[in-house]
Formats: sequence, structure tokens, C-alpha cells
Amino acid sequence: MRRTSFDGWPCSIARTADLLGDAWTLLILRELFYGESRFDGFTATLGIARNTLTDRLRRLEAEGLLHRRAYQSEPVRHAYLLTDKGRDFFGVLAALNAWGDHWLAGDEGAPVVLHHTTCGHDTQAQVVCSSCGDPLDPGDLTARTGPGYPPRLRDTPAARARFAPGRTLGRADSEQT
Repeated sequence: MRRTSFDGWPCSIARTADLLGDAWTLLILRELFYGESRFDGFTATLGIARNTLTDRLRRLEAEGLLHRRAYQSEPVRHAYLLTDKGRDFFGVLAALNAWGDHWLAGDEGAPVVLHHTTCGHDTQAQVVCSSCGDPLDPGDLTARTGPGYPPRLRDTPAARARFAPGRTLGRADSEQT
């Protein structure tokens, strides 16, 4: 069965989900941040089928999130290493981890704790305003079309409603006042 592609949608969330939205890809990226770089290491830690791992690694390499470097010549074996684009995805994984710790961790608590070595404290990701530093709450946000939004869609009824001035994020149409 062929899946729907979202790579052409005028939405960064849809495009990112199209590229990185399956669980195996996220777990491979997690393992890369934990320091795993070898094919056999991924299969051992994740229990992922070799063909699935090959597919995901090729896609991540093609999209520029990782690159391969040979570490053995006979037979040729490669290490998979994060690029700047791949390392930039860490904030997304940290945010997913924080959400999971809050909503899905059992009574035992968080399964993994991030420790910020710079300040010496345990931490969790927090999404904050890039201008003032306050935490972002959907009730304090509105959205508007950006320069990459297709002009042909700007004046559709759906776009006008979605991006109406003063329309608060996180509330259903019936809740907007």
C-alpha cells in the first residue's frame, strides 16, 4: 500500500512528518544521539529488521541528516554520523522526550533523564519564545501565513478561517470568541 506524501504541503509540520514521522526513524535518530553509529549496533539495540534499517538510513542520508564514513575496508563497513542538519533535530527529540515523561511515564518516573553538563542540573526541553524567552502556550499564540505559503491558497475560506487575526491556537472554532 502506497502512503500519502506530504512533502509538497505548505506546512513545515507536514513536511517534517513526511520525512521523519515514523517510529523507526525517530528511534534511529535517538540512537545516533546516544552514540550508536554502526548498522549492527542499531539492529542489536532496536531489534529492527535489516531491510527496514537500510531503508531508513538511506533516507536520512539522502535528506542530509547523516552521512556515512567507512571504518573498515574488507568487507566495507560504514559508520553513520549526524550532520549539522541531523544534530539540529535534537530539540525535537528532547521535546518528545519531555512530553512522554509528563504524560506517559509510569509511577517509576522518567526512563531517561537529560543532564545539562554546562550548569550541572537535570533538565527537560521547554519550547520558549525566541524573542522574550517565555514558555510558549498555544493560548498565547496566533498563526499567520508566511512568505512560503502558496498565494493560490491564501484566499481560500479554510486559510482565511485558520489564519484569521486574533484566532488563538489550540482552540476549536466553537471556542473562539
